[in-house]
Amino acid sequence: MENVNIDERESFKRFQPLIAIIIVILLLMFGNYLGNQKAVLPIQLFSGVLLGATLTRARFGFAGGIKRIYVRGEGSLTKALLIMLFVTMFLFMGIQWYAAQNGAVPAFLAAEGEAIIPGTQNVYMANLATILGGILFGMGMIFAGGCASGTLTDMGEGEGRAMFVFLFFILGSAPGELARYKFDQSSLGKVGVQSYLPDTFGYIGALAVSGLILLFIYWLVLKYEKKRKEENTYMDPLGDWEDFEKPLAIETSEETSLFSYKTYHKLFIERWSFKTGAVVIAVICTFILLTTNKAWGVTSAFSKLEIALLQPLGVEFASPAFDKLNMSVSEGLLTDGGTIRNLGIVVGAALSFLMAGRFKFAMKLNKRDIPYFVVGGLLMGFGARLAKGCNAGAMYSAISTFSVSGWVFTIAMVVGGLISLKLFAGKMSLIPASRKK
Repeated sequence: MENVNIDERESFKRFQPLIAIIIVILLLMFGNYLGNQKAVLPIQLFSGVLLGATLTRARFGFAGGIKRIYVRGEGSLTKALLIMLFVTMFLFMGIQWYAAQNGAVPAFLAAEGEAIIPGTQNVYMANLATILGGILFGMGMIFAGGCASGTLTDMGEGEGRAMFVFLFFILGSAPGELARYKFDQSSLGKVGVQSYLPDTFGYIGALAVSGLILLFIYWLVLKYEKKRKEENTYMDPLGDWEDFEKPLAIETSEETSLFSYKTYHKLFIERWSFKTGAVVIAVICTFILLTTNKAWGVTSAFSKLEIALLQPLGVEFASPAFDKLNMSVSEGLLTDGGTIRNLGIVVGAALSFLMAGRFKFAMKLNKRDIPYFVVGGLLMGFGARLAKGCNAGAMYSAISTFSVSGWVFTIAMVVGGLISLKLFAGKMSLIPASRKK
């Protein structure tokens, strides 16, 4: 990509980095407060801020891995997601293998008091609910313009659309919890597979099998890109970069010094490649596993938030499906690690935009799109909890912890995304009618 010769300093909002610095100071104070509640909470906040800043800086999203290649014909984000999965698997494998050698067992096989292999809490039963939940979630994230983590980062970037979607995402979550509980209690809910690949192939074998699957998908992406090039519906992978986030081309010695605007632009404004974002996210998620003994998840915290919001209004959550969630809510959301990490993601995204001097509220909503945002949020909330997770917990973390359920959810989510892209093309602003827009 060519460097651009633009002097954007005139439009750069110099006060915004100062706001970012103030927020960081407040975060440090808040982290100190959280540490007095639970020692792990500041770590959750820190990892969330890192995730939010990285997702925003790289313009990285899981939903885009489906939408981008379908609409633009190029798989730069899809390939980065595959790389992220393999790097994370490799790092997780070492952690899990070490734990297993020291007597830990997968969470779903552990008796009370037994040590659990970190991350195996995401080895779910893959059944019909996983498939249906994945399809609904995949459809919803296309309508909404982002997945669960994408909705949080979009909120941090000031997107009114995401704030609207988030409300309905929350409202769909508790019904999804109830539906999954009731389904799992039925005889049909017992039909499925709950498999931890190292139990079958060993740790090296599980990595090899998973890596071969990723390599095969990577090859399919390359073949599809070639097909789209031949059809003349392939677009430049860097063609959607905005001018201000491209590298600057200022060559004078004054402007290339350490304390120049060009240096600041490189550090805080220039967009990261998808591959850079992928590797950084893999490292952050490994940090999460090491410090919490659990893999990254997003949407269980949404169910807790819904309970906390609706219980005071008289809505009852008396089903056993909500027992653990009610207990967590009774202790206070500020003691819940998932909620704190989600808050960190929102703040991290905002900090990224503020440091780039580009933050602004975009509150305008297209009336034609509003029904899709409502349905998209509800489908994502219900689908994620029906499947026991979203693209983070049920896909990324499940696959990275060698759970078969992760692959089942992924296939279902892709199918759901393609259904929305094909059936609703041109019916809302976020789904173009032409695959070359």
